[in-house]
Amino acid sequence: MQRFLVFGLTASLGAMGELAGHERRGSLIWPARSAIIGLMGAALGIERDGNFSALDALTIDVAIFDEGVPLRDYHTIETVPSAAIKNPNSRPEALRDTRGKTNTAITLRDYRTSVFYGIAVQGETLDKIAAALLEPHFTPYFGRKSCPLAAPTGARVVEAISSEAALGHLKVPGWRKSPVQAHTLVCNDPNGEVISDVPLDRNRWHFSTRRIALRSVNIVAGG
Repeated sequence: MQRFLVFGLTASLGAMGELAGHERRGSLIWPARSAIIGLMGAALGIERDGNFSALDALTIDVAIFDEGVPLRDYHTIETVPSAAIKNPNSRPEALRDTRGKTNTAITLRDYRTSVFYGIAVQGETLDKIAAALLEPHFTPYFGRKSCPLAAPTGARVVEAISSEAALGHLKVPGWRKSPVQAHTLVCNDPNGEVISDVPLDRNRWHFSTRRIALRSVNIVAGG
């Protein structure tokens, strides 16, 4: 038997970022490793420039119970050309003093609606992380600040023979019809597809790659 930290992530609106460009910011159908580490770090009270080494060492599997449906937001942004103003004290001041010289563009931001995922974590300090998720230091968001969680994580530490078995102990939000069934498990696989979601340099937003597999499973929680 092994120890696992299991918890659920559900939101009316979630953004699970992939490679972010200026004009379009897409969304995966599951939360990336970096997003889960960031969420646990926020619960623990780790600042953005803090030490995430203990969390980076964790093994994380994601069960997809409900990937929701896609939603796209057309977002207008306004920027100030560097030649239009020199050394502004603030962005509002820069916009006020440019007198129509700003650059306006439409960007696309993708979301998923009504999502629900189960997270299984292995490693050290699981009890400490579970306690933090139940009483988070910083407010946890599902990708962006416009995406608060729709229910508490229900974090708990369990003993099981595998992450699939551990996720069967997942606490299901009361407003979801129980039991719920996961059809896919996202896990590390040396022969799987390559994805860039391992934090490498948080100040520069650089990520390294890992290989994952999307395995068909039959995980039932809340039964």
